[in-house]
Amino acid sequence: MARAKVIAALLALAALASFIALDLYHSTFSRQGLRWLLELSFPPSGSVLGIALRGLWETMHIAYLGTLLGLGIALPLSLLASRNLFPRRIGIPVRMLLSALRVLPALLWAIIFVMLFGLGPLAGVLAITCYTAGYLGKLFYESFEALPKDTLEALESMGASRLQLLRFVVIPESAHALLGHALFMFEYNVRHSSVIGIVGAGGIGFYLSAYLKFFEYDKVLTLLLVIFVAVVGIDALSAAARRRFA
Repeated sequence: MARAKVIAALLALAALASFIALDLYHSTFSRQGLRWLLELSFPPSGSVLGIALRGLWETMHIAYLGTLLGLGIALPLSLLASRNLFPRRIGIPVRMLLSALRVLPALLWAIIFVMLFGLGPLAGVLAITCYTAGYLGKLFYESFEALPKDTLEALESMGASRLQLLRFVVIPESAHALLGHALFMFEYNVRHSSVIGIVGAGGIGFYLSAYLKFFEYDKVLTLLLVIFVAVVGIDALSAAARRRFA
């Protein structure tokens, strides 16, 4: 109990130090700014609803392809990274690769790929793919390593090859966890695909960026409402799917 109190006190002091370092106590709320924002945002513009839906459709494709490609990369790499399946001389370099893929957020990956391939959805797909591979790779190898070690050792002692272990034990026993991680990642990627378009990587974010530059907040609000409805719908469907296959 005493140790918990000390940790809580240290965390509170660290939070206070961060508050002071960021000079947050000098920040003020602008009522005029709020009034200006509301006046420019309401009512939402119906004239851009078609553009918003087209942008959302492209965003969904970017998220889906990026998730699918990232999943295809993450699965074999996560198997190689699992300590209970492959030796450390293989697992450590693979883990380093997965860490390198997820150390940059999708937005920074998008900037890199826009520089390499130009504006458009290709940069978005590649950005989502890289981050998804790194993130899912970590979640997947943690799921594989959670499998009962005794079961794997018993099957190996009976002459089962590594390929047989993967095919008949590791993948089937982890399937529900892998599906849950993949669905969560798709939800996450839909949100991020909406953002990476701001740097020119396609999707609805491209239109958000354009309208923000010209302070057309009524159009921005329409796009945000479309994104909100889509994300809430996808979250609900994903949650239902996870319950169905749990």
